[in-house]
Amino acid sequence: MKWATCDLADYALRKADDTLVLGQRLSEWCGHGPVLEQDIALTNVALDLIGQARGYYQMAAAWRADGSTEDDLAYRRDAHLYGNHLLVELPNGHWGDTLARQFFFDAYNFFLLEQLSKSPVPELSALAQKAYKEVSYHAQFSAEWIIRLGDGTDESHTKIQQSVNRLWAYTGELFEDTDLDRKLDGAVPLPSTFRADWLQKMREVFALATLELPDPNAYMQKGGLHGRHTEHLGYILAEMQYLPRAYPDAKW
Repeated sequence: MKWATCDLADYALRKADDTLVLGQRLSEWCGHGPVLEQDIALTNVALDLIGQARGYYQMAAAWRADGSTEDDLAYRRDAHLYGNHLLVELPNGHWGDTLARQFFFDAYNFFLLEQLSKSPVPELSALAQKAYKEVSYHAQFSAEWIIRLGDGTDESHTKIQQSVNRLWAYTGELFEDTDLDRKLDGAVPLPSTFRADWLQKMREVFALATLELPDPNAYMQKGGLHGRHTEHLGYILAEMQYLPRAYPDAKW
C-alpha cells in the first residue's frame, strides 16, 4: 500500500468522529420528536451513523496497531483530539435547526461516500458501499423535510429559512482540503471536488422549498478538522464518555 497506515488511521478517525458526534446529537431527539413516526425515523438515522462510526473506529484501531480499541478511540480521547466538522457538534435547537443541519451533512456525506466507494483501499471502499445505501435514505429524508417546512406554512417557512441562514457559515468547512486529504489523494476524494455537486443539490431542494440559498462565498467557520472546536463538543463528550471513563473495565 503506497499510503501510510498512520495517515489512513487519521482519516478514518475524522470520519468516525463526524458520524459518532452527529449520531449522539440525533439520539437526543429520542422520545422528543414531533410525532412518533419521525421520532423513530430520526433515531434510526442516529443508529446508522453510530454504526458507521464503529466501522471507521475499528479500521483506525487496526491501522494504528498500538493496542487501542474502537472504544478507546470513541470514549477516551479529549476534545482537541477529535477531528469532526464543527457543523455536527452544534446543538439540536428546534426541529428545523436539526433538519437543516442534517440536510447539509447528509448531502455532503452522500457525495463523499459515492466517491469513497471507489477507493483502492479495500477497507474504505467496503464501508463506503454499505454506508452509501443508508445515507441515500438519510439524504432523501432530510431533503423532504426541508421542502415540507419551506413550502409549508408562513411560520415553518420563516423558521427553516432562519435555520438555513444560521447554519450556513458552518458548511464551508465540509469542503476544506487539508494536508491529510492531499497526502491521501488517490485513496480518498478531495472534498473540494464534490462541492459543486453539493451546491447544485442545495439549489434544487431550496427551489422546491421556496427558500433562498445563502451566499456560497460568504465567510465560513473552520477549525474542527484541526482540533479547534466550539464549546458544545466538550459537553457532548462529558455526557457520552462519562460511563466508560468512570468504569474503564466495564464490558459491553
